[in-house]
Amino acid sequence: MSKAESADLILKLYDLRREATMRKARDWVFMFTPKSADDILNTMMDPEVGAYLRMVGSYWDMAAAMVNHGAIDADLFGETNGEHYIIFAKIEPFLAELREKIGSPDAYKNLETLTMSTPENAARLRKTQEWLESLSERAEAKQAS
Repeated sequence: MSKAESADLILKLYDLRREATMRKARDWVFMFTPKSADDILNTMMDPEVGAYLRMVGSYWDMAAAMVNHGAIDADLFGETNGEHYIIFAKIEPFLAELREKIGSPDAYKNLETLTMSTPENAARLRKTQEWLESLSERAEAKQAS
């Protein structure tokens, strides 16, 4: 896989993210703050927003599979994308229980593999989780005042 071929695939992935429904779904998922595996599962089944969560989650798991299998250069992908960390940061604390509840031991496997593939990636995940927690705390404080 050449860098140019990787770049082409990354740009194609970017184009998919610009599609109107996907953009709306990504905006919604960014604001979603699950507190449990049941929150995630119930949201997936919600007729209004469940498709958003499934769409964004499956998109990033698909993109991660392309990286994991060498279709996209991992370094180039990592330098040009970061949203997958946000998605995985939201589900990772509940992943084992979620997999058990939905009966799918491989749910988000590609995203997990990519995100945990290096110590740097794992550290970036933890930093993303801390950042998301601080955003949530600020939003809660703002609502309380």
